[in-house]
Amino acid sequence: MSQEIDLSGRAAMVTGAGSGIGRRTAHVLAEAGASVACTDVNAASAQETATAIQEAGGQAISVAHDVVDEAQWAAAVKATTDAFGNLRIMVNNAGIELVKTIDQISTADFRRVMDINVLGVFLGIQACADVMHESGGGSIINLSSVAGLIGAPRQAAYCASKGAVRLMTKATALELAGSGRKVRVNSVHPGIIETPMMNDLIMGVPEDQREARIAQMHARHPIGRLGQPTDIANAILFLASDMSDFMTGSEVVVDGGMTAN
Repeated sequence: MSQEIDLSGRAAMVTGAGSGIGRRTAHVLAEAGASVACTDVNAASAQETATAIQEAGGQAISVAHDVVDEAQWAAAVKATTDAFGNLRIMVNNAGIELVKTIDQISTADFRRVMDINVLGVFLGIQACADVMHESGGGSIINLSSVAGLIGAPRQAAYCASKGAVRLMTKATALELAGSGRKVRVNSVHPGIIETPMMNDLIMGVPEDQREARIAQMHARHPIGRLGQPTDIANAILFLASDMSDFMTGSEVVVDGGMTAN
């Protein structure tokens, strides 16, 4: 898909670009011609992504960036516009998952999930919307989840956060369109994707149960496999491009049929 879409002349920012979906998204956008600011709370991982893009012939910078820090958002946006002259694509990808029963979730646990997964997206939209409009308009893509559409046991905090992202996306899309700002806002809802985050969750399962847990994950997807970061990155690429110009406030579900049952 990246060969069919031309994002030349457009700058993109991808949060959580140091690994998983964020890293692959940064690469796919760069392959389509975008200049990419790779941001991550782990500065070394962000730099690894940016360096790999540069070595492949693309344009990229890395930015150390904690998405819950308002001042760091301003700095990340400035670094992007200073380097590339505009900001047309914003991918709010940074996030964490928490798997605990409702009785096990502490107040601190809940606040941390909401801070990173919800406040981080809110601050991103605030920091980027006007800058994107002044750059000629563009697309904000917020990473939600199938957990923002359906419930899951032991994921109350995560589901709450991703449901919030889903409706914040719709409300913001309406507000920006109504105010005449040329910035579209859509959400992407992945199923279970093979990423370092997923692998960390598997490693938290007793060793003699891991194979069965992986089999259960596969079985939840009628298409017959787990998702790959490229599956999500390609959906983000579409939303970042003019091919989705009539879409705002939409939720794009990429889950191998998981929520179709």
